[in-house]
Amino acid sequence: MIDIWHNPRCSKSRQAVALLSQSGAAFRERRYLEDVPTLQELRHAHAALGRPPVIEMMRTGEKLFRELGLSKTDDDDALLQAMAEHPILIERPLAVSGRQAVIGRPPERVLELL
Repeated sequence: MIDIWHNPRCSKSRQAVALLSQSGAAFRERRYLEDVPTLQELRHAHAALGRPPVIEMMRTGEKLFRELGLSKTDDDDALLQAMAEHPILIERPLAVSGRQAVIGRPPERVLELL
């Protein structure tokens, strides 16, 4: 089962959901702005992504990123906490299947979990 953290207002996110649907994959949509991931879930996603720099999981161009005084050099714990408190900062779509995850940029990356 693939869990996809989805924002229906995002075209890339909608494309990723459509690709999963067309593939016949079993997946669950999680509207992460409404059903906010916990810090523990964010840590799991980070591990499943292969532990890249946490900044790669973030929308650094988001106005809130600057308003909060965040920077690309902040430590991982601070960045994970910021995403837990402000889910708009989470890069989307993010798809998790067990111990593997991908950020759907481009959307076709979600097919790597099949």
